[in-house]
Amino acid sequence: MIGHPAGLRRLDGIIWAIVAMLAAIPVIAPFVANFMLVGPSFLAAGGGVALCLAGYWLYETKRPDPRLASAVGGTAQIVAFAAVGAPVSYIAASLNLPLRDAWFDAADRALGFDWVALLGWMDAHATLHPVFSMIYSSLIPQTVAVVLALALAGRLVWLRIFILAFIISAIVTIIIAAILPAEGVWGFHKLSAADYPNIVPATREIHLPVFHGLRDGSYRDLVATGAQGIITFPSLHSALAFIITVALWPVPVLRWVGLAINGLMLVSIPVDGGHYFIDIFAGLAIAWASVIAARRVAKIAHQPRLQTAGGEIGLAASR
Repeated sequence: MIGHPAGLRRLDGIIWAIVAMLAAIPVIAPFVANFMLVGPSFLAAGGGVALCLAGYWLYETKRPDPRLASAVGGTAQIVAFAAVGAPVSYIAASLNLPLRDAWFDAADRALGFDWVALLGWMDAHATLHPVFSMIYSSLIPQTVAVVLALALAGRLVWLRIFILAFIISAIVTIIIAAILPAEGVWGFHKLSAADYPNIVPATREIHLPVFHGLRDGSYRDLVATGAQGIITFPSLHSALAFIITVALWPVPVLRWVGLAINGLMLVSIPVDGGHYFIDIFAGLAIAWASVIAARRVAKIAHQPRLQTAGGEIGLAASR
């Protein structure tokens, strides 16, 4: 499961190419619209990426260790993507297409789900809620754990598949959210703290000023660190919960831990993430498709190559 070095390099090249193309969007945005890049918000991510790339260079060239190189290289890819993905989601929200909350609320009711009833249950069981809130907020440490676990276990191809699926699902989610925007249950149901006096959900209505500001043009800051999660449909949290569970499955000690945590994650998402139930189903479908797509890309990247005068060609293409 170490993976062929040339195949791993090709996969890394694909990942970095996607990140670079995505990064071009917020870089160009201030020149074509009235957006403003908030430079200091990118400093921490940029420094982290630079530090990880230095470690990658060290373990790739001076002290060759594919596992450590993959660990720091994969971390750099995730951090870089997160830093550019957040401002891209802001730009997408600024399209200001009609809100579709009524559609999603109607879909929930058609499926027999009652969001307000779940909120009431969470509020009535306030001693349990901190567990759900903590699990909802666990995506970052889980992502770090997946990168380290797969790298140190020698699952180097699977690590790239995880990162690709992570990126693909996020990009697809941003695109769909731009086309079918929604403010989420907190805004749609006009909820306030009085409706849930015993708990403090992780997100609540915190994102609404930024979301509506992006839509009406009053907010135009593009930030990395400190960005609000403004995507309602589909649920990116649901997609990543599925992808993380799949990523950990080859590691026997961690597969059941990942399944348990992310199973509870799905339960926490409606209230702590402010999502309709239909958001979760859509997120899971995107995650499933993203894993399939990432595995396909990895398979192509690991096809044997022939060196020719014009460069590399796949064996399959040469037959």
